Amino acid sequence: MHFLITSTHNPKVKSLLALEKPRERRKQQLFMVEGAKEVRLAMEAGYRIGNIFFCEEILDRKESGDLLQQDKLLIPVSKEVFDKIAIRESTGGILAVAEQKNHRLQDIKLSANPLLLILESVEKPGNLGAILRTADAAGVDAVIICDPQTDFYNPNVIRSSVGCVFTKQIASATSQETIAWLRHHRINIYCTYLQASKPYHETDFTKPGAIVMGTEATGLSEIWVKNSTANIIIPMQGKIDSMNVSNAAAVVVFEARRQRGFL
Repeated sequence: MHFLITSTHNPKVKSLLALEKPRERRKQQLFMVEGAKEVRLAMEAGYRIGNIFFCEEILDRKESGDLLQQDKLLIPVSKEVFDKIAIRESTGGILAVAEQKNHRLQDIKLSANPLLLILESVEKPGNLGAILRTADAAGVDAVIICDPQTDFYNPNVIRSSVGCVFTKQIASATSQETIAWLRHHRINIYCTYLQASKPYHETDFTKPGAIVMGTEATGLSEIWVKNSTANIIIPMQGKIDSMNVSNAAAVVVFEARRQRGFL
């Protein structure tokens, strides 16, 4: 185990704080994972873990017990230092640095009857995290982010996904690349779209399919609409014509799962 760090000017602390910036995460190909459960999920998913920082004063030893066996990686820090490096209010007193992975379409392993969630140009980390939680709960094969405006390793994505960024296959690609990949694998494309659309609950989701969601502000781009198998809509009774994208994704993907007998 390393010596206790008590200064926020320590080089290791400065390096960790730099990872809050997207540019630095891309440059170093590293990111921060907060919380014992999240660190454990990352390890189970095959992520390579570097230093593990912990604060004895606030550490939840029951929750973090097995992680504290990683003696060579452990770095104790004071509460002042931990408060500086932690983004979440409650982390159980432990966080880690991990190496990023490549997330390519060709690495996705599909089931015999795949169900995918695709997001185009998602901007808000909270929405991406919430959708990853839905994907985990619904047991979709993978989540594909097209033309992303935020990265998988944004601390708020990891926080809002409660670690589900590590439990699902994820990939990033352009919309054009993704459409070509879907066609190659004979996967139907169901686009959520306001015009010339069929109610989602009247759509057959029992065959291999990808549910595609756009942004709340602009919806899906024309390339998706032109290449869709079917355009679908969630009928609404209120005065507005859109839902939060994470809520909409949950509604449609669980209807698809219901039609498949939750198998």
